[in-house]
Amino acid sequence: MNSISQTIHPDQRFLQGLVNNDTAVIREIYQRFSGKIKAYILQNNGNEEDAADILQETLIDLFRQAKSGGLLLSCPFEAFILLIAKRKWINESKKRGVRRVTNLPDEASVIGEDERLLAEQMEEKERNRKLYLSMFARLGEKCREIISRSLSGKPQEEIAASLGLSYGYLRKKKSECMATLIQYIRSNQSNS
Repeated sequence: MNSISQTIHPDQRFLQGLVNNDTAVIREIYQRFSGKIKAYILQNNGNEEDAADILQETLIDLFRQAKSGGLLLSCPFEAFILLIAKRKWINESKKRGVRRVTNLPDEASVIGEDERLLAEQMEEKERNRKLYLSMFARLGEKCREIISRSLSGKPQEEIAASLGLSYGYLRKKKSECMATLIQYIRSNQSNS
């Protein structure tokens, strides 16, 4: 049940990809997030080189934190990387003494809004995690074991073999267990 005791966002894969130097994941990070970081920096007195530097520095920081094992995402990677990049650009702009000339909202309010949104997301995730754990505990031992092992990321065939089950039976049983878990969660939410 250790994999369940801590809610880690599925986007943790981006941090793991950085640590493992997974070129496909790193390419995906650049494709999905560099444009937003670049747009923000260009709108705030920066240039393309600044944007590239800030993205690199952000990824290096994320790599270091993830490699040390202390960084576990409980929110989407996009919100996290954008917040860090924006803060880095604000700090860099202050060092350079650059004055804003655009008509964008004040940086403090932008960051404040990001932090508020992130805090709300984290609070919602914590509520969901607690609900999930309490409903997960209601399942039978076999269902808890099947779901826990299925969340480990190992191939389903390997999990089936380790449990002494056929692959087909594991899939059927996992589906039944998940349906029961979802039913418990929905009935709890409708009673709230």
